[in-house]
Amino acid sequence: MFQAKSSFSGFSVNDLAKAKDFYARTLGLRVDNEGVGIGLHLPGGGTVFAYPKDDHQPATFTILNFVVENIDEAVDELTSRGVQFERYDGMPQDEKGILRGLTLHMGPDIAWFKDPAGNTLAVLQGE
Repeated sequence: MFQAKSSFSGFSVNDLAKAKDFYARTLGLRVDNEGVGIGLHLPGGGTVFAYPKDDHQPATFTILNFVVENIDEAVDELTSRGVQFERYDGMPQDEKGILRGLTLHMGPDIAWFKDPAGNTLAVLQGE
């Protein structure tokens, strides 16, 4: 029977130093050097491993979702730290780039942004 002792996820980046700076300084995560990559300590206790890859291709899906109490405050704070929020054609996003999913009965309020390697991240607020 399969019985894992623990688990973690991972993703690639094209510049480990830029990724470490972004995740530590911009997002405020605890980041540790771990062999050939970095360990990101996520809110709530999880971890993710980011590793350099010469032929890195940004993920075409959201690799990390950060649940927040107040999405407007989170978007404003990240914007003040230089984060640019994504705009998607045909997506009913407001002037901040937030999809107001709660009001539209389309899931949580969510806004997407990218890390320096082009991987997609999101902040979201549920009910």
